[in-house]
Amino acid sequence: MMRPDPIRRGAGGLRWSVAACALALAAACSEPATIPPPPPPEVSIARPLRRDVVPYGEFTGYTRAFESTEVRARVSGRLEKIEFEPASMVEEGDVLFTIERESYQAARDGAFAELKAAEAELARTESDLKRIQQAIQTNAVSQQDLDLATARRDQASAAVLAAQAALDKAELDLSYTEVKARISGQVGRNLVDRGNLVGGSSPTLLTTINRMDPIYVYFTAPESSVLRWLSTPRDEVPEGSLPLFVATAADEDFPYEGVLDYISNTVDPDTGTIELRGELENGDMSLFPGLFVRVRIPGPVQANAILVEERAIGTDLGGKYVYVVGEDDVVEQRYVSLGVVQDDGTVPVLEGLEGDEVYIVEGLLRARPGLPVRPQAREEAR
Repeated sequence: MMRPDPIRRGAGGLRWSVAACALALAAACSEPATIPPPPPPEVSIARPLRRDVVPYGEFTGYTRAFESTEVRARVSGRLEKIEFEPASMVEEGDVLFTIERESYQAARDGAFAELKAAEAELARTESDLKRIQQAIQTNAVSQQDLDLATARRDQASAAVLAAQAALDKAELDLSYTEVKARISGQVGRNLVDRGNLVGGSSPTLLTTINRMDPIYVYFTAPESSVLRWLSTPRDEVPEGSLPLFVATAADEDFPYEGVLDYISNTVDPDTGTIELRGELENGDMSLFPGLFVRVRIPGPVQANAILVEERAIGTDLGGKYVYVVGEDDVVEQRYVSLGVVQDDGTVPVLEGLEGDEVYIVEGLLRARPGLPVRPQAREEAR
């Protein structure tokens, strides 16, 4: 009796296994698999606030002294004295520097002597003229003698005027040897030391004085903003005027308050901006000329303005936008025009919202326009 071949027997088992797998695969293909879609992302929502707000325009500028003057030597000579401490306060008329005076005193005395001599000559010619006027009445002298005496008197009178002018010039030069403050304010440091020659070929700059109380701040604003301010009735502006608030690079808020006192009469054609100036009180001298500052100007009150939380604002190439949850919880992208962020973290929406929408506050990265979300109710914006 022959035994079955194990190879043939193994081949038959393999055929049965392949057939079974094929049947199972066919059965699986006949029933397609279904993968459930992911649930819509969860987001937090809020409704816009409604309240009156004061919109602000913010600009960059710089400070400038209310008055500023350069102190220069107007006569030449050696600098003998420095009469002030650097960075001290000086009053108009205070002597700041003294230039050697001897040569100018001598010139003044010489001019005074010339004046006295000219006056004496004038007195002599006037006396001669009177005698000749009396003598001509008796024909003791000729008309020519009278004309000559009159000319000499006039010449002597002119010499007196010239001598007086020379004396005035000498006295003025002598006064310039005491270099005085022309305005009241804070003086800088001396730019020339004692012993140096000043006022040689040109008036030498000795120091500067700045009046810093009050102080000016200059900045530029778009012409549209300026036209809006000019067209705003004054009773709609806070406190019936146009105040401004200023902050330096070291300030987080705007601690300095002033008023707008100047608007240029010309628009810069290259930038479309207008130069403006504000005046600030600076009694504590905490502001210096040349500081970079931020300037905030309030506009007219916006009644019943629409406000949303600043963190709900997104940005793309189209500008600023807000995600609104619409019908069937589908996200809509609304581009908006915004005002200045308020102190409570909300921002006025000038255009783009009606005020009765529901917008997404948290979960902006999970939301997509045109797709649904699962809105979670939360408290309204602060």
